[in-house]
Amino acid sequence: MRSKSVLVVEDDENSADLLSTFARSEGFVASIASSLAQARQQLIVHKPGIVLLDLGLPDGSGMDLFSDENLRGDAEIVLITGNASVDTSVQALRLGAADYLIKPVSLKLLRTVLTRLADAPPRGSEPPQLDAGAPEAAGEDAPPVDKAPRAVAMSGRAADNFGGMWGISQAMQDVFTQIERVARTSVSVFIVGESGTGKELVAESIHRFSHRKNGPFEAVNCGAISAQLIESELFGHEKGSFTGAIKQHKGFFERASGGTLFLDEITEMSLDLQVKLLRVLETGTFSRVGSDSPLRSDVRVVAATNRQPLTAVREGKLREDLYYRLNVFQIGLPPLRDRLEDLPLVARHFLAAYARREGRSLSITDAALKAMCSYHWPGNVRELRNYVHRTAIMVDDKAIDLDSLPPFDAQTVVGAGTVAERYPATAAEGTGSRAVAQPATAVPVASEKPAEADRAAGSPASAAHGAAVPLAGTVSEMPVVPVRVGSTIADAERDLIIATLDYCGGAKERTADMLGISLKTLYNRLRAYGSD
Repeated sequence: MRSKSVLVVEDDENSADLLSTFARSEGFVASIASSLAQARQQLIVHKPGIVLLDLGLPDGSGMDLFSDENLRGDAEIVLITGNASVDTSVQALRLGAADYLIKPVSLKLLRTVLTRLADAPPRGSEPPQLDAGAPEAAGEDAPPVDKAPRAVAMSGRAADNFGGMWGISQAMQDVFTQIERVARTSVSVFIVGESGTGKELVAESIHRFSHRKNGPFEAVNCGAISAQLIESELFGHEKGSFTGAIKQHKGFFERASGGTLFLDEITEMSLDLQVKLLRVLETGTFSRVGSDSPLRSDVRVVAATNRQPLTAVREGKLREDLYYRLNVFQIGLPPLRDRLEDLPLVARHFLAAYARREGRSLSITDAALKAMCSYHWPGNVRELRNYVHRTAIMVDDKAIDLDSLPPFDAQTVVGAGTVAERYPATAAEGTGSRAVAQPATAVPVASEKPAEADRAAGSPASAAHGAAVPLAGTVSEMPVVPVRVGSTIADAERDLIIATLDYCGGAKERTADMLGISLKTLYNRLRAYGSD
């Protein structure tokens, strides 16, 4: 446990007195420094456990204190500023700040920060290690146990996997580093990435490597709960607060107390509820539906979206003030197509996990892996996992080769025919040649509807194994959905979704991509419309 002493570095006398008085009321020993020079002296003499550091000081920036590692010792620094910016917060976290508070400082939030840091292990101690043989987060398969010793990064984690995520690419190594840095703080994190890239795995890794690791981790998909129920699910409700409320219900904020709350697909939340969420994040309090009694929120919020956040703000899907409140630290997940050097590692991991679970002996050839790297993988890692499992089901206990691979989606792979026919050089390499795979000529674009094109090309099997499957037509050739003046937004949205689904011949993934929404959101809308 860290020393219960606080050093307040603040040149404003009133603010310094307020912060030090509050710290003393919480059981801490508090002292004050009004400049960087005084702070350096205090760090040597008193060795505080926590430093509340103002960014703007008479003799320099509070950032300068981060360079005095020997003077800081075991002290955790909490940066306090009235001029907040994303760049400043990211810089502070990279330099080692434990937290980042905005003036005027909420005393409730400050109490949470002081309590958490006082109970935290000393700086420099190793973060909790994830067992490489333990089940992955969010229901993923268990990673394989390698017989050969794996390279280990300086942090102590394996160099090719972290928290259930696998990758040797620089993009994924950067993600692993960001998780390690931000996990030890309590700031809000915004995870941005396409569907299937592993956003929930990132959120759970942040929780498991944080000081809240012994608390609960609650995940809620904001697009999977109806607008009528999501407020009750988040904040809870009192008995009799509405029809069907037969007993008191604790929401996610209460159930996640002392832990982490993951809000997936935050842009699917209604704007009215976004206002209430913003108030909770700023005040640290909320009330159950049907009650006026405030309850204290002690959760770390991690949010995620598969949209570009600023685009969602411009389109009215995400409030700008909520975006800046959530986006203290952003982690961007690369799509699988941008890190194909990771595909062999990830595919072998999924195959080994499947084989271990099913009690089988399976492997995959390098030629098959190279052919898989030619595919676009719009569903990212989730799609790769399903593809590997589907392949494993259809083969005997032997090596998966080119001929064993099921056909890819014809819209997102270059060329036609079987995998071996599309990549003859790759097939040759599987027999010993060093030739590099060269894809066949691209399939020409046709203007028919996908369903009609499929019928024109023959059966799905014949299309996948030789017949060219036309793509969707140009924008000018696509049908138009008329909207009657006075129609509600909900009705217009329903007509557009149903028409697009019909245009795509019932292919839901293609429909979701064309509409710019997640597959989960599309399924939720269709269920609401009474369709399947």
